[in-house]
Amino acid sequence: MPTVRTNAGGIDIGATEIYVAVPPDRAEPSVRKFGTFTEELHTLADWLAKCGVTTVAMESTGVYWIPLFQLLEDRGIEVCLVNARHVKNVPGRKTDVQDCQWLQFLHAVGLLRASFRPPQEICAVRTVRRHRDNLVRFASQHAQHIQKALTQMNLQLHNVISDITGVTGQAILDAILAGERNPKSLAQLKDHRIKAAARTIEKSLVGDYRPEHLFTLQQSLAGWRFLQAQIHECDAQIHRQLAAFAAKADPTKPLPPAPTSRKKPRGNALRFDARTELYRICGVDLTAVPGLEAQLAHTVVSEVGVDLQPRFPSVHHFTSWLGLCPDNRITGGKVLSAHTRKVVTPAATAFRLAAQSAGQSHSSLGDYHRRMRARLGPPKAITATAHKIARIVYAMLTTRTPYDETICAKHDAITQEQRTNRLKNQARKLGYQLIPIPALTEQSQSLVS
Repeated sequence: MPTVRTNAGGIDIGATEIYVAVPPDRAEPSVRKFGTFTEELHTLADWLAKCGVTTVAMESTGVYWIPLFQLLEDRGIEVCLVNARHVKNVPGRKTDVQDCQWLQFLHAVGLLRASFRPPQEICAVRTVRRHRDNLVRFASQHAQHIQKALTQMNLQLHNVISDITGVTGQAILDAILAGERNPKSLAQLKDHRIKAAARTIEKSLVGDYRPEHLFTLQQSLAGWRFLQAQIHECDAQIHRQLAAFAAKADPTKPLPPAPTSRKKPRGNALRFDARTELYRICGVDLTAVPGLEAQLAHTVVSEVGVDLQPRFPSVHHFTSWLGLCPDNRITGGKVLSAHTRKVVTPAATAFRLAAQSAGQSHSSLGDYHRRMRARLGPPKAITATAHKIARIVYAMLTTRTPYDETICAKHDAITQEQRTNRLKNQARKLGYQLIPIPALTEQSQSLVS
């Protein structure tokens, strides 16, 4: 096959060993083994530079590839990070030497496609945000352990108040761990916002206070508070990272007021004004899209960045990478499957969560979600709505155009007209004639406009 990249190399990543292959005419032998210590990684990069290699291909094996990827990127060597499923060798004897030589050959003849990796500043935000998500999951597990300890003591407090880790819950738990056992005294610690009656709280605090369950309760509460402190530190770090981004917002167009659809913020929300920071670095207000709140918008930006067009030339490439569009499999002129690919990425999950939230709104996206739900069912309706939201976000980030609800309203008007024509044709075939009611017609037009 013709060689497209004459200076291409291949790297097989392992936990303790790294095998590197260069073109056969550049070194003898053309395959060398290196360790994974930092000093040996620098030796590897020096050998590639000595052999004239300017681009290398490696598999995304766990997280072992990250140190070498960053080092080679700093040296100016282009790194093609590929999916392991795309570089399977022909059946036969499999060795590390053959794997790196196969990668070098495929990369040299131009048969490999690099996986998407955002710029380094976006990767830094993504790393902290993903770590924060893990901390939130761990904290929820500790909250479950608190509820388990209360249940074992037959204290039904978590069934009386909605948030056991709220102001009232923590005050009562601290008093219990301090030795207080009087239900009336414990019930007096409730906040004025608690709707449950004091007598109900008293009944829920009568139980069997055993030492072993009190010990597990104390451990779980301490673990939950420790994780909350770490989450606060992550929020401060993310805020500092976002503050270092260049501003793209037009100073003559201030950020519009935040929608007041949600009265109470989420318990795991970012502890800073993420909406303002995202507007400053994106140039548009992503939270104006129905269902895409600041937390989800931050997840999308930290996964894909703010400049999409260099890596995603069109919106079709973007939605295909997210796995939100049909994956047509055709053979012999027959479509075997058109299901979406199974893609596990936080960005796609964020769009699906936004689609679920948009389905409960009275916006055009909410109407679209409900139409798709009636036609296709809940799972496919979520995917279809997430696909539409992803297209909207791509257009907003690439053109720096704010979200315009009237564009969706025009499409809704076209859909309404098509639905009316379809009903008229069905009635005509059955020998009937539909007569519109003027009042309802004017009302429906006003809702669309």
